[in-house]
Amino acid sequence: MSKRIAIITARGGSKRIPKKNIKEFCGKPIITYSIEAAISSNLFDEVMVSTDSEEIAEIAKKYGASVPFMRSAETSNDYATTNDVLIEVFNEYKKRGQEFDIAVCIYPTAPFVTAEKLKEAIRMLDEEGVDAVTPVVQYSFPPQRAYIVNEGGALEYQYPEFEKVRSQDLHPIYHDCGQFYVFYPQNIINAVKPQKEIPFYISELEVQDIDNESDWKLAEMKYRIMIEK
Repeated sequence: MSKRIAIITARGGSKRIPKKNIKEFCGKPIITYSIEAAISSNLFDEVMVSTDSEEIAEIAKKYGASVPFMRSAETSNDYATTNDVLIEVFNEYKKRGQEFDIAVCIYPTAPFVTAEKLKEAIRMLDEEGVDAVTPVVQYSFPPQRAYIVNEGGALEYQYPEFEKVRSQDLHPIYHDCGQFYVFYPQNIINAVKPQKEIPFYISELEVQDIDNESDWKLAEMKYRIMIEK
């Protein structure tokens, strides 16, 4: 039986939305949705939060997550990557005699993550012979038809070769949802780029970047629609 860990990355500092990772979202701290999805999936031997904030740590533990150590200053600054955080987590667990076969990194502002999505993503990793599974959503308008403003202040096509191509004939383009991803820890530890990373498709109604207060309100509206379904 493979050992699995869910890692929720929740740094304390947030400049655009103060205390973003624990701000109330539809009645409870937003990080709790990520914690509860992971715990209720019954997939993981460990559900942990990596944070440099005592306040976030207390809330995480209150909702059932583990916080066995605090994040270092090196992985808490503005330049640290998610991979830096994950490597630190795996190294700290290794010191404690624990290693994992499969990992899911879940972002703390991802209320659209559900136990069902996590189960399906893990199934895909287990059964489809891939290295990673990443949730994606299709751009609502084809980026190939994008405009830019030139030096003279006029509009021109970014990709003029697609100017006369019908929208329905353009190849769909997707972007990362910024919710979670599933992978093998050894690939991160050894800096091995996934040879085969496959998409987990998410509806646009269940995706929302949250960078300001307007985004926050939109996300709450979309979340209420999702749970009513």
